[in-house]
Amino acid sequence: MTQLVTPQPTLTPPATFDSNDPRAFVTALRSPWYTLVADLQDTVQWTTMEYARAQGLKSLPLPLTTRTVTCPTGFGSDTEAVKVNVNGVDTYLQDSMQYLLEYGCRLAPGGCYTLLPSFRVETPDATHLTQFTHSEAEIPGDLDDLMRYVDGYVKALASAILDRHGDRLATARGDISHLERMAGHSAPFTRVTFEEAVGIVGDVDGAVQDHGEWRSLSRQGERLLMERVSEFVWMHHLDTLGVPFYQAFGDDEARTARAADLLFGMGEVVGSGERHTDPDLLRKSIALHDVHEEDYDWYVRMRAEAPMQTSGFGMGVERFLMWVLNHDDIRDIPLVSRVNEPGSWPAAIVRP
Repeated sequence: MTQLVTPQPTLTPPATFDSNDPRAFVTALRSPWYTLVADLQDTVQWTTMEYARAQGLKSLPLPLTTRTVTCPTGFGSDTEAVKVNVNGVDTYLQDSMQYLLEYGCRLAPGGCYTLLPSFRVETPDATHLTQFTHSEAEIPGDLDDLMRYVDGYVKALASAILDRHGDRLATARGDISHLERMAGHSAPFTRVTFEEAVGIVGDVDGAVQDHGEWRSLSRQGERLLMERVSEFVWMHHLDTLGVPFYQAFGDDEARTARAADLLFGMGEVVGSGERHTDPDLLRKSIALHDVHEEDYDWYVRMRAEAPMQTSGFGMGVERFLMWVLNHDDIRDIPLVSRVNEPGSWPAAIVRP
């Protein structure tokens, strides 16, 4: 009986992100790993633009600073925004373009998108970065419309990467069957509610995390769900207090939200949700999440002045490329590392 042997990677990253060597950037520059990552990033950029334009979305020149953050400290928040001072004004670097994309939908009613850096205060690890590339879009419609958009988007990315880099990836990293399965997945990705997911993985200790007033799946739980259901799976209608206040309520007295995560590879790669359309329901959600309404006054008033039903998503490009490369550490993906960077101003040779 012939035994199938999975091809092993011949190209591995130099792991310069964790180096204190001031010449580590030279190692990165000379590594074919980063040449490949640069080409993949370029394909993601062009395919995102082509797909969004084909769906009627527009690219808008939106600022990287904001007075309103999308991840405020509150229930369900796992990060903080990065404070900066620009021309004497205290503000934040964008942790997500979501609020401004909602604003942009009022100017571009067919929807809008961005592919820009996001900044967050958190400790980098194998699946988190403090600065990452964020592919985001806001479209007219509900959560179902959005999930259909994202299904088509990630399949388009997988197809484009196979077309342009398939042979190269097969040689460098061995297995590309995961890309082939996504690109060839003609049906919508499997969908399960969060409550169904809890029932599927709840028999394993640590898979479901109980935070008192809300629950979530751990990374272990996400991977177990993929093993037991599908390698590409939507988990939707999450606990309301486990997601930000701007996600619309479900049909069950604000117990769930019309939010959804697309899981594949390391777990959550795409986060998404339908937005509140009713200003009063938005105010109720703000209060439930223990957030100060005055900080989001413009966002509430936009509902009354320019009512519109929209839904949006954010995909971490580095997480997507981890999956493409069959790799397990996101810190090896950025072309210029901001991990382990000196706190004081360094000599220019330390970091480009």
